[in-house]
Amino acid sequence: MNLFTIPLRNLGRRPLRTLLLCAVFTIGVMSVVSIQLLSTVVGNSLEEKMSKFGANILITPKTESLSVSYGGLDLGNVAYGSHELQGTPVLKAVRSIELKERLSAVAPKFAAISKVKDQQVAVVGVSMADELNIKTHWYPLGRFPEKPNEIVIGFTAATILGLNPGDTIEIEGNKLLTAGILDPTGTEDDNVIFMDIDLLRNSVGRPGAVHFIEVAALCAGCPIDEIVQQIVKAVPGVEVKALQHVVKQRMSAISFVNQMAWTVSGVILLTACFMIGLSIFSAVNERKTEIGLMRSLGFSTGAVFSIFCLEALLMGCISGILGYLGGFFASGKILENLNMGEAEIVFDPLAFGLTFLAVSGLAVLSATIPSLRATRVDPSRTLVSL
Repeated sequence: MNLFTIPLRNLGRRPLRTLLLCAVFTIGVMSVVSIQLLSTVVGNSLEEKMSKFGANILITPKTESLSVSYGGLDLGNVAYGSHELQGTPVLKAVRSIELKERLSAVAPKFAAISKVKDQQVAVVGVSMADELNIKTHWYPLGRFPEKPNEIVIGFTAATILGLNPGDTIEIEGNKLLTAGILDPTGTEDDNVIFMDIDLLRNSVGRPGAVHFIEVAALCAGCPIDEIVQQIVKAVPGVEVKALQHVVKQRMSAISFVNQMAWTVSGVILLTACFMIGLSIFSAVNERKTEIGLMRSLGFSTGAVFSIFCLEALLMGCISGILGYLGGFFASGKILENLNMGEAEIVFDPLAFGLTFLAVSGLAVLSATIPSLRATRVDPSRTLVSL
C-alpha cells in the first residue's frame, strides 16, 4: 500500500460514484471542446462568407462641392475637382503600402454609358481577375470572360436586352461575345455590363483612367484604419472611404460566436469542477476514521493531501482524454447535421495536450480545499472514537 495504490483502490471501492463523476466531468469537457471547435469552424465560415460581399475600402477622386444660391433662390451644388484617377500610378501605390499583405484584392473600375440594341446601358470596365477576387459571390450562367473581347452581363440587364450566353453584341464599336450572365445578386451588378477595362477606356478615348477603386482587406484582425491611413499617405489627393459598417458587422458576428462559446464553456467547466470538489468533500467526511488511522500509522499531512488530489487527478486525466476525443467526434457530427460537412475539423495534438493538462489541473484545483480539510483530521480523536 502506497500513495499511488490507495487512490486507485478508493476509486475502485465505489465504482458507480467514480463512473458518475467521470461521466459528468467528461460531458463537461466534451461540451467545451465541441463548442470551441464549432465556434472556430463556424466563425471562419462566417468570416469567409461575409467577406464574399465585396470591398470594404473605396478609393475615389477627391472632389469638392459648393452650394450656389442667389437672391434666396437655391441654384444647387457645383462640384469641382478631378472625376478620374490616374489608374496605373494609383494602383501601384496602393499595392505597395506597408500592409499590402493584408489586402486580398485591389479592383479598378471605369464606368460609361453606352448604347446597346438602341437602349442606354451602363457599362463597367474591370480587370476581371481582380474583380473576381472581390465578387466571389458571383455565379454565372455560362462562364466568366477569359479574353478582352468577352463580357459578362448582370441578370436584369441581360433580361432587358434579351441576351443569352454565346450572343454577340456591339459596344463602342467592339463586337463582344457574351461569355456568361450573372445570377441575380440583388445589387447594382444586376443592371450593368462588365467588360475589359482597357478595351472600354481605349474605346471612349480615356486610356489609363479609373473612376474608382475597390479594395478588399482581409477580415481576420484587419487594421482597416491603418490601411486607410497608409493609402492616403501613398496616394495624396484622393478620397479613401472605409466602409466600417461592413467590417464591424463581420467582426461583431465572429466575436459574438466566440464570446458565447467561451461563456457557455466556462459555466459547464465551473459546474463540473464544483461536482469534483463536492465529491472529494463527501469522501473526506466518509473516511475520517480511515484518515485518522493513516495519520496514526505515520502518514504525513502532505501524504494525506496527495492521496485525495491524486484521486481527482486520475478522474481528470480520464475525463480529459475521453472528453476531448468525444468533443472532436461530436463536433464533426454536429457540422454534418448543420449541412456544413465540407468544413473540416483537424485533430490538433497540441490542443489535445493542452486540454489534457488543463482538465487535469482543474480537477486537482477543485480537490485542493477538501484535501486540505482532510489534513486537519485529528488522529487522536479518531483512535478514541474506535
